Amino acid sequence: MERIGIIGLGRMGSAIAQRMVAEGRSVLGWTRSGRAVEGVENARDLETLVERCDTLILSLFDDAAVASVLDMLLAHDLAGKQIIDTSTVTPDLLKTRIGQITALGATAVDAPISGGPELVLAGNCGIFIGGDDASAMRARETLTAISGRIFHVGPLGTGLVMKVINNSMIQVYFNGLADLLPLARKAGLPLETALRILCGGPAGMPMVRDRIPKVLGEDTDVGFTLNAVFKDNEVFLGVVESFGLTSPMLKHFGMQKDAIIKAGLGERDPAAFINLAYDGGET
Repeated sequence: MERIGIIGLGRMGSAIAQRMVAEGRSVLGWTRSGRAVEGVENARDLETLVERCDTLILSLFDDAAVASVLDMLLAHDLAGKQIIDTSTVTPDLLKTRIGQITALGATAVDAPISGGPELVLAGNCGIFIGGDDASAMRARETLTAISGRIFHVGPLGTGLVMKVINNSMIQVYFNGLADLLPLARKAGLPLETALRILCGGPAGMPMVRDRIPKVLGEDTDVGFTLNAVFKDNEVFLGVVESFGLTSPMLKHFGMQKDAIIKAGLGERDPAAFINLAYDGGET
């Protein structure tokens, strides 16, 4: 049986590990903070994880964390192993190290995930794989444990580009909500009414539909924080600009971070953004 090591046990990493355990996969977890996840065996250190696992899945928060872990991995025997980076980070982090990885006898793909921990746990997230055909096929066999929606989109780095395009459209949609939901409030149109009509027709978005219970305060779980959303926004803009392009709509969404922080909503679910938009930015 393939042995899978999960590096990074935050919200997403924990969900990946728990889903894989539930699917009967052999899983070992490790995080630099020493965090443990119920039902998931922990490795005492990174060396142990690398020695015992065939596949190493990275689920880390930012560029600095991924760069640090990749460099630590390069100091170990990686022969026959595969690195799958699911983190939302600059694709060059993996691309600039792929020569060293292959020289050690390993393969690597970028495979960012679209959807929060709740979708990972339910097996309904989207996964975009960037890498050569053989590496992508191997990664797909591993990742089927957490989703049936897996797409090999192109060479190394294009997985993250696809996530940029996919998830940026959500941020663009939120720009529209911020513009138009204050109109609903001023006209006396209840937020729930407006959202249910939107989400029941061609102008709807599943991500918003699924959050209606959170918007209404019926569900207080946080799947993905607004702080993480705005961190991704910075990554998305960086990727767009690295291709010599611009995205005014992404920049506009990023400018709303200050209002979110001022309102104390940084660690809240994106549903809180919808409530704030309806109130016209007032708390």
